[in-house]
Amino acid sequence: MYQRFHVATAFEVEAPPGFEMIGFADPTHPQIPVRKDYHFRREILRNILAYLADPLGDGLYLTGPTGAGKTSAMMQVAARLNWPVQAISCHGRLELSDIVGQFGLFRGETRFVHGPLSIAAREGHILLINEVDLADPAELAGLNDIIEGQPLVIAENNEVIRPHPTFRLVVTGNSAGAGDNSGLYQGVMRQNIAFMDRFRVVHVDYPEPDIEQEIVQGAVPRANGEILGKMLEVATEVRRLFTGDSDPDRDAGAPPLTLTMSTRTLVRWAALTVAFKGAPGVLKYALQQALTNRAGAEEREAIHRIAEDVFGDLWWGWPAQQEAQG
Repeated sequence: MYQRFHVATAFEVEAPPGFEMIGFADPTHPQIPVRKDYHFRREILRNILAYLADPLGDGLYLTGPTGAGKTSAMMQVAARLNWPVQAISCHGRLELSDIVGQFGLFRGETRFVHGPLSIAAREGHILLINEVDLADPAELAGLNDIIEGQPLVIAENNEVIRPHPTFRLVVTGNSAGAGDNSGLYQGVMRQNIAFMDRFRVVHVDYPEPDIEQEIVQGAVPRANGEILGKMLEVATEVRRLFTGDSDPDRDAGAPPLTLTMSTRTLVRWAALTVAFKGAPGVLKYALQQALTNRAGAEEREAIHRIAEDVFGDLWWGWPAQQEAQG
């Protein structure tokens, strides 16, 4: 059974009166994503809802930097519409049979086990393929027909599945199918142009600073607002060096960075800062665990230097300094 949801109420955003979105009435399906507190960015939400309402024979490709919220945006939209999601993450050895289904041995009997694509197509779920640009394009070509609404033919099982009217195919990737020219995303493959031609592409970037601070504050309510603001300044500088958007005068001697500070990393840094509050040099200690312990020595030093410049005396003295002032 279907249900209509008022967009303003369901997503807690400003929307025209009477603007509704179709979803499902049953909130108990086990494949409905867990609903979490989430700040929806209007443009991204609008594009996802438009696709879910009418795909027009397309798939939806959400692309953008790591940790920008591609998967979480899709999952939280589905959570509020009670729309079940079949999710799978790609890797270089992924085969089409991993998505469609394959024979397996159960209690001495061989039987066919439907994969996430078969289930989603039959039941009208969303098939969410994460990190799609890590997969072999030759394998992904097997999805071309079903994106356009053609039946899914499973030759191994002598079965034909006609896509349910509410079946949707959504993929995420750090590239938009053109491969990774930066060398920062290992394993990313250039995708077949015929496959990419079947998608509408939506770019998901990091949120605006005020929105991102609200997101992090919501995830870590006990975090100090002033400290969060400075963490965001650090993140902005790290991202700038990561993308190569550097100023020769401003960044003289700074190495290009091969890792970045995502919103997810910011939440981790803030949470660890709260968890270890009272430890000497807690901001640096938490940042090391959140990000820089996986960086090379030169990059680690560069990020710590950025943080020290942004925080000033707070870098070494907070929260002891704050307590002394209080």
